[in-house]
Amino acid sequence: MTAPDERFPRPRALRDRLSRRPRLSPNAAPTQPHLPESRAAVDDEAWFTYTADGDRIVWSEALAALLGRPPRDHELSRQLLARHVHRDDHAKALGSITRAWTAREPVRTTVRLMRADGGWFDVDCRLEPINAPDGTVSGIRGALRDVSARERARREVARLTRRGETVQASIVDPDPATGLLTRARFADEIDRTQRSGGGALLIVRVEPDRADGMRFDLNADLLHRAARVLEGLVRPDDLLGRVGPNEIGVLLPGASWVMARRQADLFVEALRSQPFVLPDAWVHARAWGGLVRFRPHGDAGSHDLLIDAEHAWRQAREADRPLTLVADPVPAKDRQGSYRNRVADALGTDRFTLFAQPILELQTNLVPRHELLLRVLDEHGEPQSPAHVLDTAERLDAVYDIDLWVVERAMEVAASLPAHSFQINLSGRTVGDPRLTAEVEALIERYAVNPEQLTFEITETALIGNLSEARNFADRIRDLGCQLALDDFGSGYASFRYLRLFPIDLVKIDGEYVRNLVNSPQDQVLVRALVQVCQAYGIHTVAEFVQDEATMRMLREFGVDFVQGYLIGRPGPLSNLGPAPRLRRS
Repeated sequence: MTAPDERFPRPRALRDRLSRRPRLSPNAAPTQPHLPESRAAVDDEAWFTYTADGDRIVWSEALAALLGRPPRDHELSRQLLARHVHRDDHAKALGSITRAWTAREPVRTTVRLMRADGGWFDVDCRLEPINAPDGTVSGIRGALRDVSARERARREVARLTRRGETVQASIVDPDPATGLLTRARFADEIDRTQRSGGGALLIVRVEPDRADGMRFDLNADLLHRAARVLEGLVRPDDLLGRVGPNEIGVLLPGASWVMARRQADLFVEALRSQPFVLPDAWVHARAWGGLVRFRPHGDAGSHDLLIDAEHAWRQAREADRPLTLVADPVPAKDRQGSYRNRVADALGTDRFTLFAQPILELQTNLVPRHELLLRVLDEHGEPQSPAHVLDTAERLDAVYDIDLWVVERAMEVAASLPAHSFQINLSGRTVGDPRLTAEVEALIERYAVNPEQLTFEITETALIGNLSEARNFADRIRDLGCQLALDDFGSGYASFRYLRLFPIDLVKIDGEYVRNLVNSPQDQVLVRALVQVCQAYGIHTVAEFVQDEATMRMLREFGVDFVQGYLIGRPGPLSNLGPAPRLRRS
């Protein structure tokens, strides 16, 4: 037998106390010992015995005091377990009793016991086998001590450790291609700087000199090298960010207008004169800049200033000069009008195109649907992400025309590929536009599309302004036979609210919770819970950003219905779509 723990009554003393108590027959009511006056004494005298003969439990008055109620007459052990041991500790308690019984040696464990008022507390419990005269084990004796303070402190340490592991060290997510701030984080820094003082914002557009025979797919390498050049020129307090596919923003806090102009000239000239050594070529860059001055607490916000600086570098390129200066932010009405003209020009000159990304159904391992994704063609006909274009369009209330263009192109594609189903992205701002419902109905009729091919996916739900119009649109398209999806589910409280407000058929679990799923127990708990919520509401789920087999297997185990990501297929031109769904191995 192991040495007794000082926190518990010693086995011999416990046997002596028990031997002085009257023996109970299985049918006799238990006699309670005298209740000690102090709490310390209560803890030291808390005990129970279990005898296999009759499956009976006897316990002390001290244990009854801890539990807040006396034992019932002829209490059976299984009733004790159900009533007084925390349900999450049932298996642990039974396992400890079984080990003490079979190994015939003391076992220590810590479990939670339930009080009469519904609360619970922690106890250290020492379990000892009781031997019958014939040498067999006839029962279990337990001594208990309240250790709630210790366990509460331990749980708090564990909680803080988990929080430290699961909360990002910083919200400043770097752009993966350049290591600079992302556009969203860079905009946050502009706002912070504007609140504390004036300064200037420069956006530099960097392109390879095509005369050098530069391959299009090395644009990212050029931007990475350009970022390193600018990092060597900026002041310690200046900030750099990637604000577009080929654009770098430079925030010059506290700079005078004269100083800002000198710095901008220096940056643009350095990029123009610097030969860049890329993996398979030496190239020179063409660069243009747009510089905007801002004052403390101005009317123009960070996104307005980004738009003004972007428009300024475009003017510099059109005028074939290195830099365009904007001494004061553009009036809001002029900014909106200018951007609407740019959107109309892009729509009229086929600067937008659609790509398709496959979505795999996990039950059948077929690709029954594709998501249609907008791409913006640059000046050289290369497709670029539309993120900054859509962000600007939504903020200037100019996204409706873009979304309507996407819907019409999607109708054309669906009519030509009747074996496929397609998901069409719509901004929350567009979904709340009263014009949308009639336009979609007219387009379905014009192109003779089977509505069951179409799923309308709502993005940027926070931008929904008119919930009544949005609900009207949702009800009408489902009446027609289309489905409704919700993007980035789990990224905010509003996602759950929309499950009740709209007849959602499918939700896309935010890829931030999927990309590291296999290595993150916290993300696993969250994704499993989101799937269970959707199943309870009768909603299908799609997991985005699936890039490896291990992640797909785990999502399959969680009950996810569809997966999407580079493992399944990258976005590609519509011409890549075959005539029928493609089979994949599990």
